[in-house]
Amino acid sequence: METTTEPTAVHRYFKIAERGSTIGREVRGGVVTFFTMAYIIVLNPLIIGTVADVDGNFLGGGDAPDLAAVAATTALVAGVLTIAMGVVANFPLALAAGLGLNAFVAFGLASQMTWADAMGLVVMEGLVILVLVLTGFRQAVFSAVPRQLKTAISVGIGLFIALVGFVNAGFVRSTGTPSPPIGMGDGGSLTTWPVAVFCAGLIAVIVLYSLKLRGAILWTIIGTTVLAVIVESIADLGTSAENPGGWNLNAPQWPDQIVDLPDFSLLGNFSLLGSWESVGVVSVLLFVFTLMLADFFDTMGTMVAVGAEGQLLDENGNPPKTTQILLVDSVAAAAGGAASVSSNTSYIESASGVGEGARTGLASVVTGVCFLLATFLAPVVAMVPNEAAAPALVLVGFLMMGQVREIAWDDLEIAIPAFLTLALMPFTYSISTGIGAGFLSYVIIKLAKGKARELHPLLWIIAALFVVFFAITPIEDLLGVR
Repeated sequence: METTTEPTAVHRYFKIAERGSTIGREVRGGVVTFFTMAYIIVLNPLIIGTVADVDGNFLGGGDAPDLAAVAATTALVAGVLTIAMGVVANFPLALAAGLGLNAFVAFGLASQMTWADAMGLVVMEGLVILVLVLTGFRQAVFSAVPRQLKTAISVGIGLFIALVGFVNAGFVRSTGTPSPPIGMGDGGSLTTWPVAVFCAGLIAVIVLYSLKLRGAILWTIIGTTVLAVIVESIADLGTSAENPGGWNLNAPQWPDQIVDLPDFSLLGNFSLLGSWESVGVVSVLLFVFTLMLADFFDTMGTMVAVGAEGQLLDENGNPPKTTQILLVDSVAAAAGGAASVSSNTSYIESASGVGEGARTGLASVVTGVCFLLATFLAPVVAMVPNEAAAPALVLVGFLMMGQVREIAWDDLEIAIPAFLTLALMPFTYSISTGIGAGFLSYVIIKLAKGKARELHPLLWIIAALFVVFFAITPIEDLLGVR
């Protein structure tokens, strides 16, 4: 326990003692959060950097992928916005290019327009959400959601993040039916070295956490990475793209070059109104709506889950400085588009840092600084394989699952929506789908039981929006915009 006769400026600003934390815990938590989501520096370039737009050009306008520029800019934007989250909102939440959102931009938008036009739509979506925050609408929606449904969202995200960890490690793989990925290891057994490394890391984090060792998650990531480097140096497995038994995303090996100058040439490569001319007004509105709805509710669920894990929620299930959290998140969406790295959003992996003891925005500042350093140290960051970070995600899933006891399972009006919420997130591999199913079923049950007056007016609007969200494909077909 840290002691001080008089709180320093850092202690006072971030309210470290008030939230029962220490600077040491905040630093550890921030570093852990960085390592559990550092994969985005490698993964985002592979998603948006390897896809050509409608004109056959790659991100940045060249005729060949420039993954280094995408990686550096991805880390830059994540670093700046995560620091902003810590300083402005004083909340242990990190931001980076959103998975799922980047895939939609790459395969749903760039296939119909130029990359500049696609990123302009992302900027537009971020500005729309920013207006909703400044007018108080986004906060009002958040406050209108029943507390137990927020709890279900948090538990569902816990299950989702645990599944992400298992999938990233190759411990859970697709067997063809059903989807999302199921089936242990390769062919139903643990037959690859990367999966064995993950299992070693999982055992280590369970043991260290059970022994209440400080820094259990961080030490596990570091130790598992070292083990992975040793295994790779002996077995020479390569990645799964080269070898079915290889590492999921990047082969862990000591880099030839530790420091490299970053390339930020992608900054500002967007066209705000170009898409209106290339695909038409109706398509633009539908694209922006799809981006906005997914971003809108993913963030809501994420900040509730992280706040619940850190016991930072008030009696209504709201985190402190909710408006500031949503404000930074909205700016991040627009900033990601303006930097040509896709919409940036809050990351549920932040819960891993909270699990390590982080309770304030200082942890976010630490995570952000790590991202900024990563723009120069990309080769070192690339050493950490998914298999080394995944055990932390599984443990965080366990920690978040504990909140399920707060749901009144004998009250069907909340129990059924809660079940659909927490079940469909991992089963559909989508946070927004789980939230939408929970909201819709809650409204339908209340309506069926003649209790429509108990519903907050905003819940009717949310339900209607999710009806459109789930029916977006037939609507596009009906309007002839696909």
